[in-house]
Amino acid sequence: MHDYLISILTNYGLPHSGWMLTLTIAALIALTTAAVHILLHLVVFRIIGAKMQSSKILFLQVLAEKSLFKNLAFTIQGVLLSLQLSLWLEQGGVQEFLLTLTNIFTIIFGLLTLFALLGAVETYFFRRNIAQHFPMRGLMQTVKLIAAIGAGILIVSMLLNKSPLFLLSGLGAMTAVLMLVFKDPILGLVAGIQLSANKMLNIGDWLEMPKYNADGSVIDIGLTTVKVSNWDNTVTTIPTYALISDSFKNWQAMSESGGRRIKRPVYIDSTSVRFLSEADIEKLAQSRLLKEYLSERQQEIDAFNHEHAIGSDSPLNGRRLTNLGTFRAYLKHYLENHPRIRKDMTLLVRQTEGSGNGIPLEIYCFTNTVAWGEYEAIQSDIFDHIFAVIGEFGLRVFQNPTGHDFSMMAAGPERRQ
Repeated sequence: MHDYLISILTNYGLPHSGWMLTLTIAALIALTTAAVHILLHLVVFRIIGAKMQSSKILFLQVLAEKSLFKNLAFTIQGVLLSLQLSLWLEQGGVQEFLLTLTNIFTIIFGLLTLFALLGAVETYFFRRNIAQHFPMRGLMQTVKLIAAIGAGILIVSMLLNKSPLFLLSGLGAMTAVLMLVFKDPILGLVAGIQLSANKMLNIGDWLEMPKYNADGSVIDIGLTTVKVSNWDNTVTTIPTYALISDSFKNWQAMSESGGRRIKRPVYIDSTSVRFLSEADIEKLAQSRLLKEYLSERQQEIDAFNHEHAIGSDSPLNGRRLTNLGTFRAYLKHYLENHPRIRKDMTLLVRQTEGSGNGIPLEIYCFTNTVAWGEYEAIQSDIFDHIFAVIGEFGLRVFQNPTGHDFSMMAAGPERRQ
């Protein structure tokens, strides 16, 4: 092409000395590059981008939002410029220098084009809610890292005028160093695959990890870190591999079940526990929730005492109803009839082991909502009712004496009245 250009200049009687030839070649390359730039940036890709933005296909819309076309246009320009330099310039140091710069330019924008394409794929998966159950961000970051390393090797090989295989052969001796440098990305990639394969964690899950003061919703699962938006609006960053090496609690199963657990005790003063008298039974039988229970239990107890010829002369003999047992039965019936308590999940009212703070009477049940505010309101209403009715059974809530109690004791019986 260089000789062909000289023959054209000679035929038209134009000077074809060294500087004129160089100027002509530079003008041809500049004009061609400018024409291609205008054609690609202002015509072809602008039209394609507008068509894709108005498309009903989500992936095409996402592609149009990214800088994919701009980087692709520069990549195409770099390829065409490299072809022009090879055609018009004579082989030599100048051509090699310009070709090297052009090829580096092409590799860089080709890499940016790949990054934009991967970013579009990642955005598409997130908008389709596919990435919620797959470590998409971590995999994309891995591909970008590998591509960047490959591009770096190509650029260095061009600058050194060596084959890329020459550099790759030297990487074997640097394996230990590379393993140390890229330890976190490698561990993060393995951890991300394990988290996805075992369905241990997804974006949007409620994660609790006290070791890292994390308690909130997972907002990002990256190659090296997992971000958790805590309920106090702070953000905790956890190494991805820590989710495999350490333990954490995922509350997502609770959210999906539709029921949130209430597990909370009421401490009963043991000195207030006693047998129920006939008057107590008659009074409590007026309760709609206890009427049937008291009738059945009283018949069962009377039958047992009659069968074993046990009289009522001493409470130490035979079976008797207690205010604590009756209160426990009342709470069970109360929860079974509560409109916000799940009946298809575990529902218990039980005594647990005491610790010197009274008798623990534990409420164990599940609400029919997992929303935090509603759950707390339901739990509070239940215990408000418990504290209000406990006196009707002749029971007292255990409470350590306060300064007010001691002051009343010191004031004497007149003031206590």
